[in-house]
Amino acid sequence: MGGDRLENKTSVSVASWSSLNARMDNRFATAFVIACVLSLISTIYMAASIGTDFWYEYRSPVQENSSDLNKSIWEDFFSDEADEKTYNDALFRYNGTMGLWRRCITIPKNTHWYSPPERTESFDVVTKCTSFTLTEQFMEKFVDPGNHNSGIDLLRTYLWRCQFLLPFVSLGLMCFGALIGLCACICRSLYPTIATGILHLLAGLCTLGSVSCYVAGIELLHQKLELPENVLGEFGWSFCLACVSAPLQFMASALFIWAAHTNRKEYTIMKAYRVA
Repeated sequence: MGGDRLENKTSVSVASWSSLNARMDNRFATAFVIACVLSLISTIYMAASIGTDFWYEYRSPVQENSSDLNKSIWEDFFSDEADEKTYNDALFRYNGTMGLWRRCITIPKNTHWYSPPERTESFDVVTKCTSFTLTEQFMEKFVDPGNHNSGIDLLRTYLWRCQFLLPFVSLGLMCFGALIGLCACICRSLYPTIATGILHLLAGLCTLGSVSCYVAGIELLHQKLELPENVLGEFGWSFCLACVSAPLQFMASALFIWAAHTNRKEYTIMKAYRVA
């Protein structure tokens, strides 16, 4: 009789431990899947943000007259030797958009013809872009944009470099974290996902830093070069994608770290309970 009761008690304990362990596994697996989805979305958003040209947009009356002056401005804009003031003046005047890699303006499609000053329904415009060279990305910014004798503006220089480099660091950290997460799936263990969570936390900080640097850089630029009358500037959808990516990275990081840490803690408790 006593042996039967002891055997039944042991069977009940093993069954309850197995049931609790299964519930914990389901909970942690759900958190892991949600974190993976958030990580994937944030990676797509960050990659799209880096690859598009709408971090900042200017809205201005289109200069429809293909005069020699306008053509000279367009040629200077696309030149490899264009300085900061030259290409920003063109962005202000011709509905410019700017990304991390490229700058674009909207100009008449047939620039070799003369277009009347008044706008007509048949007037066609096209957006043309040129890429920032690596030299331009790391070039010093001057206190007075375009004036090389005004001295180097260190704050704007390093803000520009950070806004260019940090998104790539963020994307690299997320990709590396994804590799660690894949290894965790292969090993059927949540322990390595702590590293994934930390990498996503660092990626989120890099993204947030990039966004902050971009905003500060634009504000400082507009203090140096005031927008012309009737020209409006606003942050574009590429910038918004980067802004959305940062909190997604933080949420994914929190879920990864919570799932791995809590699973490890409760596994230790259950192991001690099983031994007892």
